[in-house]
Parts: sequence; C-alpha cells; structure tokens
Amino acid sequence: MTIHPTAIIDPRAEVHPDVQIGPYVVIDGPAQLAAGCRVEAHAQIVGDVRVGRDTLIGRGAVIGGTPQDLSLDPATQSGVKIGGKNVIREHVTIHRSNKAGGFTTVGDGNFLMVGCHLGHDVQVGDKNVIANAVLLAGHVHVGSNSFLGGGAVFHQFLRIGDYCMIQGNSSFSTDVPHYCSGFGLNLLAGLNVIGLRRAGFSAAERGEIKRLFQCIFLSGRNLSQALAEARGQSWSPKAERMLEFIVTPTKRGIARPRNGGGDDAGEE
Repeated sequence: MTIHPTAIIDPRAEVHPDVQIGPYVVIDGPAQLAAGCRVEAHAQIVGDVRVGRDTLIGRGAVIGGTPQDLSLDPATQSGVKIGGKNVIREHVTIHRSNKAGGFTTVGDGNFLMVGCHLGHDVQVGDKNVIANAVLLAGHVHVGSNSFLGGGAVFHQFLRIGDYCMIQGNSSFSTDVPHYCSGFGLNLLAGLNVIGLRRAGFSAAERGEIKRLFQCIFLSGRNLSQALAEARGQSWSPKAERMLEFIVTPTKRGIARPRNGGGDDAGEE
C-alpha cells in the first residue's frame, strides 16, 4: 500500500494493501477500497462508500457527500457503491442515497469526466461515458453503453436507456428510450445507429429497431395508438427491450422527435 503521509484515513476504513492514496486525501468513515484502486490528491471519500477493483478516483473528487435534499435527516445511514474499472476524474461529486440503507450505485467500466455530478440514488449501469459537467439529479437511472455529452442536464426520476447518445448542453426531463439519440430540450434526433453498429448489432437487429422507432414515432398516430399497434406485432428481443421501455414510462413521460421525426431517424 502507498499512502502519502498527508492523507487522513479513518481507522474504520478497509483499504486493500495495494491501494495507492495520494496527498491530502481524506477517507472519513467505514469506506471499502478494493485491490488496484488509486485515489488522487485532495479527493474525499465520505461515509459508507464501497469501491470495486482498479477504480481511479481523481483529484478533488468527493464521493459519498450528503444529498442536496432539504427534507433529509442528515443522520440517515446510506452510502455509495461503485464497481470495478471505473475512471472518475477531477472534481466529480457522487452523493449518497437519501433513504435509510440505500445506495447510489455505479456499475463497472464507466468513465466519469471532469466535474460531472451524480445526485442521490442515481443508478448507473456499465461502460457509460458521462462527459464534463453533466448533471444527473436524484433518482436518475442510466443504462449501459451510453454517452452523455458535456454540460447535459437531467431532471430527477427519469431514465436513460442503453446505447443512447445525448448531445452536449441538452436538457431532459423525460425518459430517453434505449438506442436513441437525444438533443435540445426533450427531443429525439433518431436512433444511435453508429453506436449500435459499433456495438455489434446485426443489420437485421438494427432494421427491426428502426422499424419499431418508425412505428412508434413516425407513423402520424398519437403515442397510445402507435404503442397499441406496435404491441400487436412480433419483435426481435432487442427491439422488444425498447418497446417495453416505452410502454412502462416513469411519471416523466417519453422524449419524442420534433414534428414527428428527425433527419437521422434510423438512417444507415
């Protein structure tokens, strides 16, 4: 273990022998750091924070801070769970859950860039890229393999699906379905076809997803009519995942294309 002499480590912390801890790091509470983790200068890990193998916590990051919730009792016991092989860059903030026994969670292999914020009870899947200054409010759920562009902001309680691409500086208060590209204010540009191709989706799978997108969003029917039509058809498993996401929205509702569609709605 390499611990800089200026670091302050709570005796309750469980730190694997090969963890590297830089100058002026503060670990305040019963944190757990698995093998291969590296904590850079001035980072703070607060309370019940569990960090998986080979994760980097960058300079000045604060993990496990108190939720920004005016109704919260600060004595509430909660924490943060972070998986393995994540890169958490400078000044990222991740707040603990506001529920007793709850956890804000981050999966494996994510890349959180400088200054992004994960509010209380956010749930992030695997292999996402969350760019500089992205703001996720409380209870946002992010799937896997998605890219959230710099400066994008997301309202509490919404969902972002798998393999999504969100434009920088956009703003969302509605759910973004699997496989979609989002931009502006709650708008879908179409499908993230380049991302799907790079991820190994076959031409047949992409074609099915395109047909479903067109059925739901480009048919000229209202959403409930389009969903009824879509549910009466047979779909491949990956297209079915998208359909189930849309038919089970949160209270935030579903993002949609402007005026019935985007220029790249499923273009190959």
